[in-house]
Amino acid sequence: MQVLQMQMEVRADPAEVGRARRWARSRLAGSGIGVDEPLAETLILLISELVTNAVVHTGCPAVLRMLFPGAGAAGVGGYGGTVRVEVADISARPPRRRCAGGEDTGGRGLELVDGLADRWGWQAEGSGKRIWCEVDRTGPSWVGAFDGPRAVINRA
Repeated sequence: MQVLQMQMEVRADPAEVGRARRWARSRLAGSGIGVDEPLAETLILLISELVTNAVVHTGCPAVLRMLFPGAGAAGVGGYGGTVRVEVADISARPPRRRCAGGEDTGGRGLELVDGLADRWGWQAEGSGKRIWCEVDRTGPSWVGAFDGPRAVINRA
């Protein structure tokens, strides 16, 4: 199966999170995902959380990648396939889930990723790491982040 991969360099600056969201929105149409689809909003939120974690918690530059089923695959121009988001940085410090209190302004990022993505994880890469998440684009029954709850199926 062919895969369409897009990537951008992210500087170690919190303002880069907004730039990453704008960049991702501009790339969705070319992948066959309309910016008004619930899937697009979910992907933008996931990207925002992963880039924020990389920039704020490591203080290092990072690379954001989006991988889509490629030309001729069911996910482009139709339903099906898996969209993968990856953020690689040069910090060896692993991602860590935090328990945020009701009034805390942070600490919910990985909980959001866990709730929105079908799968997520991380792996060491050279002297740094790559954190990734995947969202399955399974058809019209797919429920986006802003459409209400969905069942959790086969989390890895």
